[in-house]
Amino acid sequence: MRPGSRTRLYHCLRTHPADKDKHRSMGKRDFIGFLDGAHQLLKAPIVLVWDRLNTHVSQAMRELIAERKWLTLFLLPAHSPDLNPVEGVWAHVRRSLANLAVVALDRLEILVRNRLTRLQYRPDPLNGSLSGTGLAIDAPTAPR
Repeated sequence: MRPGSRTRLYHCLRTHPADKDKHRSMGKRDFIGFLDGAHQLLKAPIVLVWDRLNTHVSQAMRELIAERKWLTLFLLPAHSPDLNPVEGVWAHVRRSLANLAVVALDRLEILVRNRLTRLQYRPDPLNGSLSGTGLAIDAPTAPR
């Protein structure tokens, strides 16, 4: 984070198609496209903290990340959802959807997108998700 800047949420929501033969999750090109887009919006280096999902740690993904000098990657230990800030974000979204009856998947998708978009403008829950992990957010210091 830049000193004085607020925590930001960038998200990409993908719904799974009903057809079993269709691609159901984000692949390496999707992830890299998302990161490239975030970098263009931020116009600053990005520090990415990722879990060890097989797509995240593949050799192809490591090569794509290595090509981007503005991207620093930290991998979380295996099986450590308590250290992953995105778990707090999803918990916040799930709580906001509790007790809602949705009649169609597309309506649920709209609601989830709406909740994620609202979080983009509310740094307090995002900071809570980060601080809930116990990971420190250190502001960069000027060299002495």
